[in-house]
Amino acid sequence: MKKDFSIRVYKQYFNFSSSHFLIFENGEREPLHGHNYRVQIKGNAPLQTSDMVFDFLDIKPIVREVCDSLDHRLLLPGENPSLKIEQSEKQILCLTPDNSQFIFPIQDVIILPISNTSSERLAIYISYEIRKKVKERFSFTFPKLEVEVEETPGQSAVYVLEEND
Repeated sequence: MKKDFSIRVYKQYFNFSSSHFLIFENGEREPLHGHNYRVQIKGNAPLQTSDMVFDFLDIKPIVREVCDSLDHRLLLPGENPSLKIEQSEKQILCLTPDNSQFIFPIQDVIILPISNTSSERLAIYISYEIRKKVKERFSFTFPKLEVEVEETPGQSAVYVLEEND
C-alpha cells in the first residue's frame, strides 16, 4: 500500500524584511511600508528509497537562499499593468497610478514576476523559486508544495503548488 507523507520546515532564519506597496483594483496605492516576513513550507511526496520524503539538510539552504534574495529590498511587481517601471544603470524609477514617483538605487530593488506584492503573490513566487532550485539541484519535484508567507504574526497567505502547475 502506497502511503503519502510530507515534510514541514519552518526555521527562525526563513525570514526576510522587505518594503512594498500594493496597487488596488481602483488604482489606489497604499503607502510604502515594510514587513518582517516569515516563511514555512510543506512538501508532500511518497517516501523515497532513503525512507525520507526529502532530506531536511537539502531543503533548508534552498528556502533560506530564496528568503535571503528578498531580504532588505524593495519589492516591486514587474507584471502590474498600472505601474511604470524604468530601469537605468544605477536606479529604478517607478511611476504609480496616483502619479507618485519613486527613485531607488538599483541594488535596493528586486522586480518580481508577479502582479502585486501581496503575501499571496509572494507565496506563489517563493513556491516556484523553491521548486526550480530543488529540481535543478536534486532532480526532484514535490507532487504538492505548500508555501506559507506570514506578513505579521497571525496573518499569512498559503499557496499550494501542484506538480503539474
